[in-house]
Amino acid sequence: GEDPGFVPIGWDEALDIVGAKLREIRAKGLLNDEGVPRLASTTGGGGTPVQYMGTFPAFMAAWGPIDQGYGAGQGVKCYHSEHLYGELWHRAFIVSPDTPYVNYIINCGNNVEASGGVAGIWREADARVRGAKRVQVEPHLSITGAVSAEWVPIRPKTDAAFLFGLIHRILHERDWREVCDLPYLKHRTSSPYLVGPNGWYLRDAGSGKPLVWDLADGRAKPHDAADLANPALDGEYEVAGVEHGPDDERITHAAARARPAFQMMLDHMKGYSPDWAAAECDVPAATIRRVADEYLAHACVGQTIEIEGQTLPFRPVAVMLGKTVNNGWGGYHCCWARTVLAVLVGALEVPGGTLGTAVKLVRPAVSRVGSVVPGPDGLMAFQFNETSREGWMSKPHIRNAYKTLVPLVSDSPWSPALGPAHLPWLFQKQAPKNWPRTTPPDVWFCYRTNPAISSWNAPEVAERLAEFPFIVAFAYTEDETNHFADILLPEALDLESLQLIRIGSTKFTEQYWKHEGWAIRQPAIESPCDTMDFTDIATALAERAGILDKYVAAVNRGAAGTALRDRGGRFDYSLDESRPPTRDEIWGAFAKAASHELTDGEEVRDLDWFKSNGFLLRPFPQLDWYLYPALERQGLRFELPYQERVVRHGRQLANRLHEAGVDWWEHQLAEYEFMPTYERFPEIWIEYAREYGRDPSEYPFWALTARSMQYSWGANVGLPLINEVANNIAGHRGVILNRSTARRLGIAEGDRVAIESVSGTTEGNAVLREGIRPDTVLMIGQFDHWKTPFAKDLKLPSLNSLTDLSLKLTDGTGSGSDVMRVRLRRAATGEVLGGPPPGAHAAGGAGSAGRAGA
Repeated sequence: GEDPGFVPIGWDEALDIVGAKLREIRAKGLLNDEGVPRLASTTGGGGTPVQYMGTFPAFMAAWGPIDQGYGAGQGVKCYHSEHLYGELWHRAFIVSPDTPYVNYIINCGNNVEASGGVAGIWREADARVRGAKRVQVEPHLSITGAVSAEWVPIRPKTDAAFLFGLIHRILHERDWREVCDLPYLKHRTSSPYLVGPNGWYLRDAGSGKPLVWDLADGRAKPHDAADLANPALDGEYEVAGVEHGPDDERITHAAARARPAFQMMLDHMKGYSPDWAAAECDVPAATIRRVADEYLAHACVGQTIEIEGQTLPFRPVAVMLGKTVNNGWGGYHCCWARTVLAVLVGALEVPGGTLGTAVKLVRPAVSRVGSVVPGPDGLMAFQFNETSREGWMSKPHIRNAYKTLVPLVSDSPWSPALGPAHLPWLFQKQAPKNWPRTTPPDVWFCYRTNPAISSWNAPEVAERLAEFPFIVAFAYTEDETNHFADILLPEALDLESLQLIRIGSTKFTEQYWKHEGWAIRQPAIESPCDTMDFTDIATALAERAGILDKYVAAVNRGAAGTALRDRGGRFDYSLDESRPPTRDEIWGAFAKAASHELTDGEEVRDLDWFKSNGFLLRPFPQLDWYLYPALERQGLRFELPYQERVVRHGRQLANRLHEAGVDWWEHQLAEYEFMPTYERFPEIWIEYAREYGRDPSEYPFWALTARSMQYSWGANVGLPLINEVANNIAGHRGVILNRSTARRLGIAEGDRVAIESVSGTTEGNAVLREGIRPDTVLMIGQFDHWKTPFAKDLKLPSLNSLTDLSLKLTDGTGSGSDVMRVRLRRAATGEVLGGPPPGAHAAGGAGSAGRAGA
């Protein structure tokens, strides 16, 4: 209820105040006493702000060190494990079925019909018309589940068990030699690589290359030997060689028993039968076996398809993962299992199969195929963060310490947001043992994000924000985060501002196009308010901060999206670095440079042309939807199923942390395994109550959240029109409860209930449905607003008020999950209500599969 005391001032005064703060930082030094940047910046969404923030990326590039590691949910709560492991395994920041060709999809919790955008919904609808079948595996019946062929109501956080059961069925209950794609496994994956007694690849003593056993002549050879004919996938062989362990350890063997990585997987998966999985995930073993068999039946192993004159494998099956499945504890296991299911039938990066659509960690970010560069051991190159004694960054360079704690997150411009970005909020309150104290930045920029609502334990984040000395928020509406700001700069809205953005090719979920190019976003109306285009804001800040020349130089180099001066000398549309350019000068030069590069100089278009025509395209080869041809050309393999490189970095990281006296990352270090070992992941959240001295039995329900198409990203919650639209979709009016459970507890439709965890509470009206497990409650979107106009009056609940900032809930990649154990109270009386009936399962029996619409 506190009034922050904002008063209107002019643009010049506001920019002068911010500029003075920035010059003060530069005078003191860009880094503080802890060695981390004094300036921090947080932007919302999954990388989408760059489509709207004009030349602000050039301002950040010109400034120098900026801490972009304060999270608002956009990294750690995103498809985090998928982002990291996906880029390592097949250049897949986002993983998606090849929807134009796929015929069978196992979808574990991805609400793609709400999050896939216009293109995704169109492609999914076309696939259904074509006869594609989708099996939706999730605890509640989402929009996507409702239009799927089948809903399988799984227990929360047990998707890994379900997927492991599918793999076991294929490997141990079916004849894998008959149903798997053996040529693909032998020649396009690391499955034949021999593993030594200590778990490392057994290598040729001279070249250091991993060895494989050639069944053709009965001897071991380097993986790329010219005469390699028939690599063994199973068995055990006596071989001489050397293992490369962590920290340059070398283990030499005159004669060692070695097994192919595929045999290691056969042994590893032996205990994960469908019957075992059924007890873990509450899905009948018969359902698991049937889904595995349907997957194999649709895989078309051995079939081919011609794409643009080239014959490729045709494997129209895919597995899709959603949030909380592919991030947090169990995320690695699910991502590994999904990708293994693809390689078993040769369906990774081929038509119809499981594809990546974008790269963000590996360079170049504009070309997945271009990022396929040979690395060691016949695998694709990948830049891990250093874990060697000489290279490890023992002192964090930003507050979330991604280069110190997470080797797999690499060091691209996207890496800071994909580090453990919730740790700065947690460590600002209290730093762990043998760790630098976390002090707030001198200045924090906040753009299109509301971490006081969107973060785990959002109320705790709001308390940390109150400790920030100076906040600049780019905003035109009050919200729970800019409530704490010192200066509000209202940038022009999307329909009031100007920018050229890259379109086409492949990008994010189900974005497959046969063209690529540039489109203009231009003012449709003049702003009725006193706003400023973000490009002009960036230029004004650069000038006032004393870095104008560096800023314009960054624009010229391509920091706003494309270089204005070609390195090869083909063109030069660069701007004068001695004076501030106008918005139209910047984007006019950009238009010429972008069109010149796109058309090789044949169609150089100016800004007026783009304003009249909207976009400029060139053909994009469909072959570049798939990585398989690029790997085949270069003789490379997918790094599956065995994770030797990952484990080596994990062991070295453990050594470095132990040398530094850091012992609070031990559980995370245990996640570095050659192949993931199943852990009873639900127990992590069940047992978390003990951290607060409570009995886990007090919190009998699983609380989840789901994506809302209408409130996508949550920035439009203040619009009554959006609320009116959303209320036409079931579940948007409160907290969704299983109808039978609610009746047993005496809860009627519309009753006000409080949902309470060990770390927080929220309230909502009861929405009773059949399509949800009896042990689960669901809150759609992100609400619990107390400042945002209109939204604060909706009194809608939010899972973010119940979750916690905690190392216990943080996995080895630095992410967590949107899930919490809760109990229910009557809001009016405070009466604690009971839980689901003992042994409660989804409607229809123990995890029975329901047909959509039933």
